[in-house]
Amino acid sequence: MTRSEAGVQADACGGRLLDRAIGFALTTVQAVTPDMLARRTPCAAWDLGMLLVHLGESLAALHEGMSAGRVGRESEPGTPPDDPVSALRVRAVRVLRASAALDAVAVGDRRLPGGMLARAGALEVAVHGWDIAQATGKPRPIPPLLAEDLLAVCPLVLPEPPRGPLFAAPVEPPPDAFGGERLVALLGRRPMA
Repeated sequence: MTRSEAGVQADACGGRLLDRAIGFALTTVQAVTPDMLARRTPCAAWDLGMLLVHLGESLAALHEGMSAGRVGRESEPGTPPDDPVSALRVRAVRVLRASAALDAVAVGDRRLPGGMLARAGALEVAVHGWDIAQATGKPRPIPPLLAEDLLAVCPLVLPEPPRGPLFAAPVEPPPDAFGGERLVALLGRRPMA
C-alpha cells in the first residue's frame, strides 16, 4: 500500500483531504485582483472570473451535500457575484464548517458514500486552485502530499478516456514530473506560458 493509498484510507470520510484542498485554493485566490478577472485560464472556455464563479458554485454544491445529504442535479443559474473572490471564500468557510461524516449523499438520482463526495470535491477544489494560480501569473504547485493523495482518488472518481465534455483528455506529463504536475496532466492541463 502506498503512502497515498494509506492516507486516503485513513481519511475515511474524505474531510481532511477536502480541508487541505480548500486551504490550497484559498491561498491561490489571495493573488486575485479585480483587473485579473478577464484573464484566460488553463480551462480553455473560461476566464478567471468565470472559473471563480464555477468554483464557488462547486463549493455551494459540496456544502449542500455535506449538510443536507443531497445535491440537486443542476443548480439554478444565479446572478454572478460582484466580488467572486469574496463569494468563494464565504462558500469555502461554509464547507470547512460542515461535517463530511454522512454515510451517503444523493446526487441527482444516484447515491454515493459521503466520503466520496468530499474526495471528489477535494480533487475539484485543488485542481481549480491550480488553475487560478496559473491565471494570476503566480503559479503555485499543488502541495506534494495533497497531490499524491489526490492521485490515489482519481481512479475512484474520474471516468476513463474519452471523458466527454466535463473533463479534458489527459496530457503527457514531463518525465521528471512531481505529483502535482502528474495530477494536472491527468486532468488535461499544461502550465500556461
